[in-house]
Amino acid sequence: MYNSMYSVVRTIHNHHHLSSIWKGKQLGVLLRLSSTGTGARANQSSLSAPMLLGVAKLQLQATAAAAFRRNGTRRRPLLVPVPARHPSGASAGRFAACFVACLLALAAATVLALTLRRLDPDAASPRGGGGGYVVVVNTWKRYGLLRRAVAHYSGCAGVDAVHVVWSEPREPPEALRRSVLNCSSAAEVRFEVNREDSLNNRFRPIQGLRTDAVFSVDDDLIVPCATLRFAFSVWRSAPSAMVGFVPRMHWLADPRSNTEEFRYASWWSVWRTGTYSMILSKASFFHKKYLDLYTNHMLPSIRDYVTENRNCEDIAISFLVANVTGAPPIWVQDY
Repeated sequence: MYNSMYSVVRTIHNHHHLSSIWKGKQLGVLLRLSSTGTGARANQSSLSAPMLLGVAKLQLQATAAAAFRRNGTRRRPLLVPVPARHPSGASAGRFAACFVACLLALAAATVLALTLRRLDPDAASPRGGGGGYVVVVNTWKRYGLLRRAVAHYSGCAGVDAVHVVWSEPREPPEALRRSVLNCSSAAEVRFEVNREDSLNNRFRPIQGLRTDAVFSVDDDLIVPCATLRFAFSVWRSAPSAMVGFVPRMHWLADPRSNTEEFRYASWWSVWRTGTYSMILSKASFFHKKYLDLYTNHMLPSIRDYVTENRNCEDIAISFLVANVTGAPPIWVQDY
């Protein structure tokens, strides 16, 4: 069933720092002699500094006088400062009209932003309604961590409900149940009590789920709400895939052999090679349909192995999703 490895393409975002190159331009007065012929050009180098300044002054005066004659007496000559004038009534009217137009544009932009916010289901309600997701917390005799996890995830935007997977021999004590329920700040909290102690319980179907998305997490992992919201948006772009924060890798035990045996590689292999082939369910999003596929359609021998060894349920669900979709999982970094 698990006879193929899935190649993964990692998208590396290179942050390019764009720098503006400013080129200084020296602005100056270009002096040209009005005389023609090579003799005038030859004598240019023999002019002293005071003579050059005198020539420049005469040229500027001549230019100003010529502009004055062309433009008439109503135009002031060049290089003459223009006294400040009070704005006329027409200018004031135009300014008032522009000011009112700016206010109207600002009001329209504000109304549009509020309208778009109302159309966003996650922004309209902390629980997100039908477009949100449920959090399934797997726990085992770590009541302080359980209360902390429920308090955190129940307050994240988009969380519709928090389900606590309970697999201990006895049912949750009433005092613990009340304290956990009181930890919730917004979302509904429910205990999913199982009679059998098995790690397979974290993938048992849950009755009455109002969302398609399931976020599976261990009770000792706290993912920031902003990061969780981003991962959920990634999952919505590929709802059949498994999207999570903990990547792992598996390799052929002996590439030269025909036996299909694999070797599990830890995070250091992912870090060293930059590749991964699975996402662990200790912090991942997937579609709720995989709960039914895992419990009722996957090979019973795999679930038996998980129960007997109390391990590998995360590998089983990751390979199940990969075999159903024929696509690799998606690793969300920066957690």
